[in-house]
Amino acid sequence: MNGKYKVLILSVSAGTGHLRAAEALEKAARANPEVGEVLHIDSLRHTNKVFRRFYGKFYIDLVKSAPLLLGWFYDSQDEPWKTERMRLMLDRMNTGPLVRKIKKFNPDITICTHFLPSEILSHLMKREKIETRLAITVTDYYVHAMWLSRRIHNYFVANEESKVQLENIGFPPECITVSGIPIDPVFAESHDRAALRAKHGLRGDAPVLLVSAGALGVSSAERIVEVLCDLTEPVQVVVVCGKNEKLRQTVTEQLDRLPFSCAHLSFTVLGYTHEIHDWMRASDLYIGKPGGLTTAEAMSCGLPMVIYQPIPGQEERNSDYLLENGAAVKCNQITTMAYKVDLLLKNPERMAKMRLRANALGHPDAAADVVRTLIADYNRGGAITIGGEHRSEKARAKLRQIGRKLSFAKDDARSAFPV
Repeated sequence: MNGKYKVLILSVSAGTGHLRAAEALEKAARANPEVGEVLHIDSLRHTNKVFRRFYGKFYIDLVKSAPLLLGWFYDSQDEPWKTERMRLMLDRMNTGPLVRKIKKFNPDITICTHFLPSEILSHLMKREKIETRLAITVTDYYVHAMWLSRRIHNYFVANEESKVQLENIGFPPECITVSGIPIDPVFAESHDRAALRAKHGLRGDAPVLLVSAGALGVSSAERIVEVLCDLTEPVQVVVVCGKNEKLRQTVTEQLDRLPFSCAHLSFTVLGYTHEIHDWMRASDLYIGKPGGLTTAEAMSCGLPMVIYQPIPGQEERNSDYLLENGAAVKCNQITTMAYKVDLLLKNPERMAKMRLRANALGHPDAAADVVRTLIADYNRGGAITIGGEHRSEKARAKLRQIGRKLSFAKDDARSAFPV
């Protein structure tokens, strides 16, 4: 080993955000001189085929075909410890190979970017089957109940509200760090915007709109391109179709048929790109879904967002956070998108304020900060937190009061709507 610590990073390939956060942490860990060995494991690769499909492809299928069902499930499970036993039972039945791999590596520090492996680690630590410093990095701007862990040393969250949320559930403030969401360290590098535009063939005299279908290419990019033709301002539009080659071809063919009335617009169509940091820094507005990692990347670039079709659940919570902080606008109907974008482009003062607000929300060094904090805490030998048992009497009283209010509300509802 070239350094001191063995660092294990556990992700889950349900969507791409958890993997991208883990990859960012892996880069940061390898760059830290106190880290000797780093291993990143996609936890799903060490489970059985049925379980892998449920956690991976099933999630994407719901995003595409039944987002309202996904939102209902998200909301119904958002109660501390509600489904803990059932989830842990399923996890233990299907993650034997993963457990063996974790034990074999025997990490000093373990960072989870998804709740599934954190549940497994927490159970192993409770039974004293493994000893490691366990950390969870929450990859959205709201802490869903599934992220809660019974055994934990460190939580890393996106914002102050999430820290307060965890404190009120019973976790001590000293184990919670507002680090931001870990993103690729390349976002912490400084670049000249004009030079980036020149590098990618973009003009300096017209705004740039970055339309993203996400890494998986799940969006209404064709419809967005169609409505953007109603823009009155000269604009450059960059459409990123991700790994969806069919979508890229469809959009390219669509642009060949654009009417002459769209001559004041110029379009660039991309597939999956490893230079999204360049395109974000070169752009004036981002149009698309507010995924946790995408949002964190955009904010680190000071890039305001035009939110359209957020996935019910976590992306709706991310959307709320951006809107509350003045870093985004939202289009509930695609038919008004050109109107809303035009309003922004014609108001440079508002655009400048949104860019400042976005920049203020950014944490480009989040991944490095997580690794540095964990090493410092490991050296200090900070105690483990046992979920729920460190809760202060004040916090317990507050939760009891909330519970009584919810109970009264249910009774009132039954009275008003008798079955």
